[in-house]
Amino acid sequence: MLFKFIMKKIVAWQNLNSSNHKIDNGLERQISNKLGENIEFIKKVLGGSNDIKIHEFIFGEEFEGAIIYIDGLVNNTEIRESILKPIVFNKKINKENEELSIKEIQKSIICSGDIKRSDMYSVLIDGCLAGATILLINGFRKGLVINTGSWEKRAITEPQTEPVVRGPREGFTEDLRTNTSLLRRRIKSPKFKMENMIIGRKTYTNICIAYIEGLAKPELIKTLRYRLNNLDVDSIIDSSYIEEYIEDYPLSIFATIGYSEKPDVVAAKILEGRVGIIVDGSPFVLTAPMLFVEGFQSSEDYYVRAVYASILRIMRFFAYFVAVYAVPLFIALTTFHQELLPTTFLFSIANAREGTPFPAFIEGLIMVISFEILREAGLRLPRPVGQAISIVGALIMGEAAVSAGIVGAPMVITVAIAAVAGFIIPDQTDSISILRIIMMVLATVLGGYGLAIGFLAVLIHLSILEPFGIPYFASIKFTRDKQDSFTRMPLWIMKDRPKELSATDVKRRDTYVPPDNKDD
Repeated sequence: MLFKFIMKKIVAWQNLNSSNHKIDNGLERQISNKLGENIEFIKKVLGGSNDIKIHEFIFGEEFEGAIIYIDGLVNNTEIRESILKPIVFNKKINKENEELSIKEIQKSIICSGDIKRSDMYSVLIDGCLAGATILLINGFRKGLVINTGSWEKRAITEPQTEPVVRGPREGFTEDLRTNTSLLRRRIKSPKFKMENMIIGRKTYTNICIAYIEGLAKPELIKTLRYRLNNLDVDSIIDSSYIEEYIEDYPLSIFATIGYSEKPDVVAAKILEGRVGIIVDGSPFVLTAPMLFVEGFQSSEDYYVRAVYASILRIMRFFAYFVAVYAVPLFIALTTFHQELLPTTFLFSIANAREGTPFPAFIEGLIMVISFEILREAGLRLPRPVGQAISIVGALIMGEAAVSAGIVGAPMVITVAIAAVAGFIIPDQTDSISILRIIMMVLATVLGGYGLAIGFLAVLIHLSILEPFGIPYFASIKFTRDKQDSFTRMPLWIMKDRPKELSATDVKRRDTYVPPDNKDD
């Protein structure tokens, strides 16, 4: 409760002292009816960058115009074929009325389906920076922003962070529209809504929130919309920036906002009542809120037999406890509770540790830190070299440490088991690494009592987490709408969605078994 009170005070102080979140670029002024003045002003704003292209031309009988775009963000062929050629070769443009002329150019001449008119410099320049082409005409006080955006982007490939044996192999890319289309292909409902906004005074990053109307809770959508619209930041480079800015418990070691690189995973979560947050430039899509059990679920759980998926999920929970408590439990048993070990096993441990100069805690700390260093080195180095460092380095260092008498073989085995168990739950890597060291300290000071106190403290912390007003442990209790937590029941049994997430549309399906057609 104290943690929640402190976080509320921090958020209130930030809201009180934050300035206007809207982009204030000094461009909220109307354009001139003189083409030269408009060009000079835009040149002044955009600077002398060599990728800013300005092409002036004459069309009709007495019209002067100019197109402005950023080379590399537009499709040059589309500009030539859809804008310049239709305008230059058209001789029948209304000269008497500016409004009629601009409408005629927009609707009858330019071959583009995404055009908007504006008389504000801010709209024109923002569109240009986003990949559009600006069309200005001498004597007109309005310009056209024509969507001609086209830039190099990565192809859709299988995500490396979430490999599967069976299931879709498509992954999100860094392009916002590609990602929205991947979701739209899977959710074709007319109630599937996407709302766009721009965040970042310097980066002008496009953000999209995706949800199903009537399925996601209105208060959840309202909260997310408010937090995103009130962000007053210079830059948003990746979706992780958004995650850190809008989450309820930024100091907690447990994530309360999920992320995924797979469209099928995000679509499934949206279909349960969550909201997706897509950030232009990031292949990871956020989903809010995240519940505790999500860290132990895999997309492949729903593509294999229910019994096998349930066994795997139970194994993940067990592996989490092994990854966190294996080393602390070894320290507690060998330091305080030797009577709990069989005599033969105790003698084996004593013989193996004979001659080691450090207590069990220091041994464990040396091995755990060495493992974290090797793991980080394997991730940051180029892949062929990283794999060699991880495997060969661990074998050589472990064997050398035992031979030199720095650590005992039982501790090396225990740390290795804990490390391998942690690899089974990649989404919980952060919490495992931190909790393991905390529990090691408690086991060294208080033994088994310290482990019990630490376990109770973690349970209390998890129970008070309420991301976006939804309990973090909402899916723990086994009820009719929560048959997808510790185990995965068959799809035809999971009739209802989790009621904490869904607004009004709770029912998933009515079919329990295949229909009987014997009477047909």
